[in-house]
Amino acid sequence: MALHTFHTPHPVELELKIPAGDVEVETVDSEESTVTLDGDDRLVEQTAVEMVGNRLRVELEGGKGPFGITVAFGSFTIGRTPLRIRVRVPHDSRVELSTAAADMIVRGRVGSLETKSASGDLSVEADVAGNAIVKTVSGDVRMRAVGGELRAQTVSGDINVASVGGNIVAKSVSGDLRFESTREGHVTAQSVSGDIRVGVAPGTNLDVDAGSVSGDLDSEVALGSDAGNLGDGPVLVVRGKTVSGDFKVFRAA
Repeated sequence: MALHTFHTPHPVELELKIPAGDVEVETVDSEESTVTLDGDDRLVEQTAVEMVGNRLRVELEGGKGPFGITVAFGSFTIGRTPLRIRVRVPHDSRVELSTAAADMIVRGRVGSLETKSASGDLSVEADVAGNAIVKTVSGDVRMRAVGGELRAQTVSGDINVASVGGNIVAKSVSGDLRFESTREGHVTAQSVSGDIRVGVAPGTNLDVDAGSVSGDLDSEVALGSDAGNLGDGPVLVVRGKTVSGDFKVFRAA
């Protein structure tokens, strides 16, 4: 195991790149940033951890071979121990994560978030103050709150977001898209094989235009623009299309 500690009185820009393993990022009320590496000794040694200016970089530099492959029987494990990374950085830090196959958890309060994953689940138990970009090929995504714009893309996996304050651009090839609460801006959602659910906050006026090649359409308002009925609240413009899946617009609790 290796522990790296840096004096960081201000939010940092975290850049983390590993091919496989397990990643946990948490923001804390502290003037220190810490990176803990655990697992196979060779993987730990090959992982670079450095602070350059305000940018904290964590990256495995050990070549292109397979990493973190294990075979488990009961309480016994044969093979290389997966690389486990725990990062603690100040609140409002910018977080950028990239992995081929790793489960990732983000907790606390981050300024902005960008993730790329070929295989692995992403759980964002943090409030994202700004924008968020999420791309995954095979894995589920769960997020709590995004204050700015959300751009999400999945090839095989579901995306579920509790609250989004800005625009949404989301695409799914095989998976469901669900946004529990939206308030204003534009929502553009497309799904080739999966359902789309858009929740709208109370007091928000809707401009909805959605279609489905093979699926049901369900909305609590008429599908289409009716500007004459708009009230004094914010306006949410929803544009959606599914090739094989249902599309539903509902009022958020």
